[in-house]
Amino acid sequence: TLDLTCRKAPCFVKFSEMEKMANIRAEINEVQDLLLSVHTQHFISTLQFYFIGKKCEVLQDMNRHLEAVLKEQRALRKRLIKPRCQESLPIEATFHKYVVELLAEAVTFIEKLESHLQAVRSIPQIPNIMKNMDTALTKTELLAMELEELADQILKWRELQKEVYSD
Repeated sequence: TLDLTCRKAPCFVKFSEMEKMANIRAEINEVQDLLLSVHTQHFISTLQFYFIGKKCEVLQDMNRHLEAVLKEQRALRKRLIKPRCQESLPIEATFHKYVVELLAEAVTFIEKLESHLQAVRSIPQIPNIMKNMDTALTKTELLAMELEELADQILKWRELQKEVYSD
């Protein structure tokens, strides 16, 4: 009779099967997470190699350019040391008058360039300047009206003073 009562109930058998299935699912999820992290790390390392490769290409281009500059260093120094003002362009005699006029205009232009640049820089500020000028004009008109009122009061006071002294 003890053996008969010791028999497992069907509900507990089902429960242990469900528990085994849950454990198996948890293991599957762990393996999937591990695979995902491995794939992610691989992807990240691939991207890093790609960008490192791009940076290497840029550095190699810069290195080639600097090597070319170093190769031409002697010629560049000679060109920089040699004064450019002693070289002249051959200009026909008939055009000398125009060149002189052009140089005079160039000098005038260079002299006025700073003021022109300052005017161009101030263009974005024009609306604000106009608003400030309108405000100043309004204040000036108010002060002028107050001044007129004061002048009228002074004239009235002077008339009263004349009447008082004449009496």
